[in-house]
Amino acid sequence: MKTILCLILCLLMAFPAAAEEIDEQSIALTEDEQTILPERETTPDEVYAQSDAADVEEAWERVIDPGNVPAFVTLLLDVAAGEIGYTEGPNNRTKYGEWSGDKNAAWCAEFVCWCVDQVDQLHGTELLKNVYPKWSGQNTGRDWFIKRGRFAYRKGNCPGWGYQWLDGADHLMEKNEYIPRPGDLMFFSYNEAGDTEHVALVEYSAYDSEGNVIVHVIEGNNPSAVQRNRYRLSNSQVLGFGLCEDVIGTTMRVGNRGDKVLWLQQSLNELGLLEERHLTGGFGSNTKRAVMDFQSTRMEGKSATGIADRETQQALEVLVEKTIFEDYETWLVEE
Repeated sequence: MKTILCLILCLLMAFPAAAEEIDEQSIALTEDEQTILPERETTPDEVYAQSDAADVEEAWERVIDPGNVPAFVTLLLDVAAGEIGYTEGPNNRTKYGEWSGDKNAAWCAEFVCWCVDQVDQLHGTELLKNVYPKWSGQNTGRDWFIKRGRFAYRKGNCPGWGYQWLDGADHLMEKNEYIPRPGDLMFFSYNEAGDTEHVALVEYSAYDSEGNVIVHVIEGNNPSAVQRNRYRLSNSQVLGFGLCEDVIGTTMRVGNRGDKVLWLQQSLNELGLLEERHLTGGFGSNTKRAVMDFQSTRMEGKSATGIADRETQQALEVLVEKTIFEDYETWLVEE
């Protein structure tokens, strides 16, 4: 009995509880986040992304012009299309899972990552871990895009952050307003918590005869092969999109961390509102005070909430660009 009591005491002493106030340093980005470790898979039995556009006549569809897309998107879609028809072996075994380190993984994410890696290997690009994450498991891919400011929620509201908007827009993004572009990743969730259970690579989007948006994808593991599929943008299983380009804005507040937070801090620093030592990528109390200072002194009639909403970020961007343009030192040419 004494031996058991001693063992319990040792375990309790080895894991002391600690609570710290949030600040920039405690939520700063780390280099380790460039490689995301796999989480435990929690794929529910016999649950797959369900296409709700099988009845749509493809001949009546009108492809939506995505505008200019990066050159790597065509390369990526070519690789993915070349895999159509590949079928898993016993116990989910695939070459994509084997490449990722788990030959029996539920392999929708592994398929996407493998395709990205193939483009890197064939064309000398550096897409994996930069434009796209390398991940396996629930939520890690979604969270990677969120931290880089490139996850568009279908309903236009990022939990823990706030409302979103399209770049340059004068309004907040409405539900189903973002139309996925080639090269985006389409994330699915089967529960109210918003946990990601499936992912597909967007090939293109189109309008059907009634003006509804149909998203065409290439996907793996649904249920056992690489295939093309179609989903209505309004499909309730669609959670949102990991974007291959930065084309949205997201509200920022205390506790957030990522590339957009760092941009916010750098902009505030450019205006003399935040010291350089606080440029950490973590939104803490110092950043909040700087945002409040900007809102109260540079935005007429704006409430100083300390939350970097659409109006605040757009006003900050305009003022910083004006400041840089008017700074004569930026026009000096070194000989």
